[in-house]
Amino acid sequence: MENLDPVILSRLQFTLVIMFHYLFPPLSIGLGWLMVLMEGAYLKTGDREYEAIARFWTGIFALVFAMGVASGIVMEFQFGTNWANYSRYVGDIFGSALAAEGIFAFFLESSFLALLVFGWDRVGPKMHFFSTLMVASGALLSSVWIVVANAWQQHPVGYHLMPVLNSDGTQLVVNGIAAMRAEITDFWAVVLSPSAIVRVVHVWFGAGILGSFFVLSLSSYYIIKKRHLSAAKKMFNLAMWTGIILTCGMLASGHSQAMSTAKTQPAKLAATEGHFHKTEGAVPFYIWGFPNQKDEKVHLGIAVPGGLSFLLNWSFDSPVKSLEEVYPDRNDWPPVALTFYTYHFMIGLWGFFFLVLAVTLFYWWKGVLWEKTWLLWVLVFSVIAPYISNHSGWVTTEVGRQPWVVYNLMRTADAVSPSVKGVEILLSILLFGLIYALLFCLWLYIMGVKIKKGPELHAAVSGADNHKGDVQ
Repeated sequence: MENLDPVILSRLQFTLVIMFHYLFPPLSIGLGWLMVLMEGAYLKTGDREYEAIARFWTGIFALVFAMGVASGIVMEFQFGTNWANYSRYVGDIFGSALAAEGIFAFFLESSFLALLVFGWDRVGPKMHFFSTLMVASGALLSSVWIVVANAWQQHPVGYHLMPVLNSDGTQLVVNGIAAMRAEITDFWAVVLSPSAIVRVVHVWFGAGILGSFFVLSLSSYYIIKKRHLSAAKKMFNLAMWTGIILTCGMLASGHSQAMSTAKTQPAKLAATEGHFHKTEGAVPFYIWGFPNQKDEKVHLGIAVPGGLSFLLNWSFDSPVKSLEEVYPDRNDWPPVALTFYTYHFMIGLWGFFFLVLAVTLFYWWKGVLWEKTWLLWVLVFSVIAPYISNHSGWVTTEVGRQPWVVYNLMRTADAVSPSVKGVEILLSILLFGLIYALLFCLWLYIMGVKIKKGPELHAAVSGADNHKGDVQ
């Protein structure tokens, strides 16, 4: 037990906590804007079924939001317990971004959340729609500041390094290394970093696709079971068109992300394609393969010749930086296999989204969609795919940055808390695993209760008749 590596265990704990947490924020972002569309359709048409739909998804959203907040608090505590050196190093940068999130995003969400959930029969429809819009906007803004903080790790800008001093004015030394901290010099350079902008947009598209498939999944289930048929078809249509638009947009977003990564983190880009060695010209784009970091080859690779060169430079024979060109020292290379696999899972699942939605649109246009039970069942279970895709993208981003916790500035091995023992981290992993398993079961149970009840018409129409004097 004394030989347990605190670095590996701290990374494992953070992975467990953040992957559990990341089940919820993307869904709340995606559902938030679908709720805006649902409630907007009610305001425009006066169709009370849209009101019932919006009420139903408000309850689902509140449950998802609560789980996201609960799991996010634990995630942030780890910065102080397991990653003290890291927190000291990036505290000024992260403090600015997280403070902005609290002021501009979380405050906005929390201010209107109660009105969103409990205000249906207390305010007029327009005021309630406004609260929905504000909560959805708050979720988007929250993602902006979190991604800005993460993007700085990937591409540090707008900072300078300062020594960390002891109380007597001498240089603090940790594990034989002079302690430094990054101090922000240009707040807007951090916020408006091109790396941050493309990442934020990519996260939004991923969250919107998840929200669309979540609604499609539940709507398809109701249609198969012939329950809430009229409302289910309305939900389905909204989610289908949203999913189609976002899936098409994701193609451009993903390309922009790859272009940005090639400029700011060429080693990560090379790892995603198993591009180990310098080539004189064309670099292939692998559809699939099995990279081996020991012999520095991709085995059984299926590739488009010159494909990566073309995607990055619009020329099939243009060079692309390889891993050995970026880092001649192999110790600086990221884990290639995991980066390669998760990246290609993400791309392959985009192809799945596109294919499923194209087939769905075709049968919808032919007017026979509701008769295709097999396709509806595919849509029921397809909600798993965007979850895997979102998590694969996160793993690609974080693993592809290794062995740096702050790219080219601070190694992950130097970021952990020096006083935390491996056995303590292992015990916390087991405890968090148990708590999260219980929380997830509770979430599934409450979700099941809400889904079983489904969207139901209410006697009063959002207080419109009883609150004509309210702010409209």
